[in-house]
Amino acid sequence: MTTTAIRDIPEDHLDQALDLIHLVHHLAPAAPTRYYHRELLASCIRVGAYEDGRLVGLAAAHHHELSVPGGELPCAALDFVSVAPTHRRRGLLTAMLDALWPRCAAAGMPLAALWASQSAIYGRYGFAPATETDRIEIDATRPLDLRIAPDPRPLRLIDPAAAPALLTPLYEESRTRRAGRFRRTERRWRFETLRLETADAGADEFGPTRVVVLGAPGETPGGYAVYRTRGGEEGGGAPGAVQVRELEADGAPAAAALWSYLASIDLTGTVRAGARPADDPLLQLAADRDQVRVTGTVPSLWLRLTDLPAALTARSWAAPVDLVLDVRDDRLPTHARRFRLTAGPDGAACTPTTAAPDLTLDARDLAACYLGGARLSPLVRDGLATAHTPGAARRLDAALETEWLPFTGEDY
Repeated sequence: MTTTAIRDIPEDHLDQALDLIHLVHHLAPAAPTRYYHRELLASCIRVGAYEDGRLVGLAAAHHHELSVPGGELPCAALDFVSVAPTHRRRGLLTAMLDALWPRCAAAGMPLAALWASQSAIYGRYGFAPATETDRIEIDATRPLDLRIAPDPRPLRLIDPAAAPALLTPLYEESRTRRAGRFRRTERRWRFETLRLETADAGADEFGPTRVVVLGAPGETPGGYAVYRTRGGEEGGGAPGAVQVRELEADGAPAAAALWSYLASIDLTGTVRAGARPADDPLLQLAADRDQVRVTGTVPSLWLRLTDLPAALTARSWAAPVDLVLDVRDDRLPTHARRFRLTAGPDGAACTPTTAAPDLTLDARDLAACYLGGARLSPLVRDGLATAHTPGAARRLDAALETEWLPFTGEDY
């Protein structure tokens, strides 16, 4: 019988790994994109499944910094997960992930994250959606009707190539408000956010990336928007559209100015934003909610705690809490035990204990609530968690609460 070996993928196997990734995910990227994928994979922790010396599966993790309540933490961003179509349903994914987590923990990453292409798979590995995004559409056939006056500072278009240096401070400030956001390198700004090096960027009929900022030259920008436009069809067909990739503002008036600008671009009739926070201020600013509509809400970043005590003690806490948590975790035996969590605005401690539990819950549910985007009380109500002490889930919810909901607006 042929055996499969799980081991690290050396650098001289990167092209073989890329061929497998592109096969499994039905990709045929242009040369610049393949080169970018190779660069990313080279910097990852990589685990492969080998059969007779041939790579038939792989899982990799980037080392990212993810904003969490009160700060940021190193995060193992799972990516490039691929199993050859000839080797599915043999337990290779489980074996590779079981080998990957100890490597990530040894690298000092107490969190793991992913974007789930098949959401039914990852719950059993301890992952759960920790952030949600709204899709928003604005009827731009008339001026945007808002409840407040827009910021009067001037708006100006800038060269996208100059955007990373100018916009990074404002983006970083936004990460201190909202958990779930990744730190960006200039390379990531250029390739992922601005799409300056993607050869097929115009394949969807939208034009090149545009960047508008709020504030005069030499001033610290009060906000910015990254967007693209598409013209309307001739002969009275579909109107033109604005596609918003990202919008950041230092307050509601600045946001009002940017949204008003996007909704006033000539020869367009619709503004669409594919990923906005569930508590986006625009939804409160809009005077006419028929003009600003949420067209869908979807899970975005999935999270797993790979070092539970380190993750819980590193975030900030909104209220005092002292509970014994009985955690169920089928994949990480070090987590399948009881922990005493003592936390509050001045810090936290999380240590193993044999004391009677106040709350029994799955590791995946603790991950879902970790960034402040979900509550545990409904899980107790619905029988997915058990409160042995009355009010335990409500007290933990109060301690986990954040002023702003977490948000992850882009893939990594």
